[in-house]
Amino acid sequence: MVLADVSVTVGPEARTGVVGPNGVGKTTLLRILAGLDRPDAGTVELAPPDATVGYLAQEPDRRLDEAVLAHLRRRTGIAAADAELEAAADALARGAEGASDRYATALHRWTALGAADLDARIETVTAELGLPPRVLELPTAALSGGEAARVSLAAVLLSRFDVILLDEPTNDLDFSGLDQLEAFVVGRGGVLVVSHDRAFLERTITSVLEIDEHSRTSRLFRGGWSAYLEERARARAQAEEAHAVYRQERRRLLDRARRERDWATTGTRREKRAPRDNDKAQRDFRINRTEKLASRSRMTERALERMDVVDKPWEGWDLRFSIDEAPRSGAVVARLDGAVMERGRFRLGPVDLEVRWGDRLAVVGPNGSGKTTLVKALLGLLPLTGGSRYLGPSVAVGELGQDRLGFPPDRPVLDGFLSRSGLTVPEGRSLLAKFGLGASHVARPAGSLSPGERTRLELAVFQAAGVNLLVLDEPTNHLDLAAIEQLEEALAGYGGTLILVSHDRWLLEAVDTTHRLELTPVGSGQEAATPAP
Repeated sequence: MVLADVSVTVGPEARTGVVGPNGVGKTTLLRILAGLDRPDAGTVELAPPDATVGYLAQEPDRRLDEAVLAHLRRRTGIAAADAELEAAADALARGAEGASDRYATALHRWTALGAADLDARIETVTAELGLPPRVLELPTAALSGGEAARVSLAAVLLSRFDVILLDEPTNDLDFSGLDQLEAFVVGRGGVLVVSHDRAFLERTITSVLEIDEHSRTSRLFRGGWSAYLEERARARAQAEEAHAVYRQERRRLLDRARRERDWATTGTRREKRAPRDNDKAQRDFRINRTEKLASRSRMTERALERMDVVDKPWEGWDLRFSIDEAPRSGAVVARLDGAVMERGRFRLGPVDLEVRWGDRLAVVGPNGSGKTTLVKALLGLLPLTGGSRYLGPSVAVGELGQDRLGFPPDRPVLDGFLSRSGLTVPEGRSLLAKFGLGASHVARPAGSLSPGERTRLELAVFQAAGVNLLVLDEPTNHLDLAAIEQLEEALAGYGGTLILVSHDRWLLEAVDTTHRLELTPVGSGQEAATPAP
């Protein structure tokens, strides 16, 4: 069962964050509320019935046959509203029964979604996001990663649904995009958002809907993110204390019942088989006393039966891992001298950068500024069009790419993992299970895993195979909150060289870094890498 007895109300002022481990059913809940999936039991009600609901998925489809402008019209619901308004107008012209009401409803929806001024708003929003007009005519599949992230944000900012359902909207957004998304969410209500971004949740939501991993039921916590963390910790402590009191009382009653039963059995047997004297009255008194003990034992057992069972708080799957370190590399791990990189229309450089042993480098900058390009060039995965590159001969690289495509998509998970980790089949299965990838996952093609599962698969490699240069490109994308916290702990204990590319503000504060490299656009599609202390 994915969800069980989940109830939620999204009011006009509500801004509710939905949290829970990966695979617990958060996306399923949003799809049910959006009317894309039907629940096996229960109902979804809209008040008023013609209220509009918009769902913006975690991984929007990118198509070769759909231009960005058409994509925005579809994602904002206006393409469907256009089609219905045209069909209603045609029915009205034919004099079809009920056509007048249908046309009025279609026109109301078309107007409410902001179709009348959509083109003007698209021009304004895309300009604010740094998307040139030519991008609107490009197929969505032809966009760069930074452009795709900004188009997804534009779809959110252009939406005028009464209720908007956001599934991991902060993935791939830069700091500017995060600020704009936060302003949009805070400035309206009727929002239900699934997110792992703790800083975003802290700044935007007014309540938290937690889906329990064990029961698949929900619990609503009033207040913002900090209030949720405090209440959850308090509820957990109270549940653990109640369970401890229950266990202590149950153990006390069990011990008393056993003692009383043993005394009664031993005393009666002794008096009947080997009386201490011939005084019948005293013997009968002692037998009667032991029988009373037996009666007390039965009363104690009944008290045990009447006790309300207090279950131990559920402890679900918990990612606990470390990063295995290879022997240290030389003093200089990697270096770029006057390096220039080109990817299609994009050009980065010239860049001078030296990464030394033990450095912990944070790479930041706007979407499309070339962070991933820089990292791939540094690792030798992208050819240079100018300058030179050096990668130390004893460097053992562990890379978590932003696309999470480190495993052949058509190859079974276990086969790919064993080839990269060097483990035996039993060892590989055992370690993957520790990362939440059990028997139902290891035989599947790697490409069939969810983004979160692919991320955990990559992290499992880092524990199995030693690395001394760890490169993480947006590592918290698609991870749940518990896994992100475990990643932070693992990075705190990692002693090798680290290159961290991230827009996760909470992660950047939690992880100690020694250097910060900021890529700053300088215009005309060219970027310059400017180190900042």
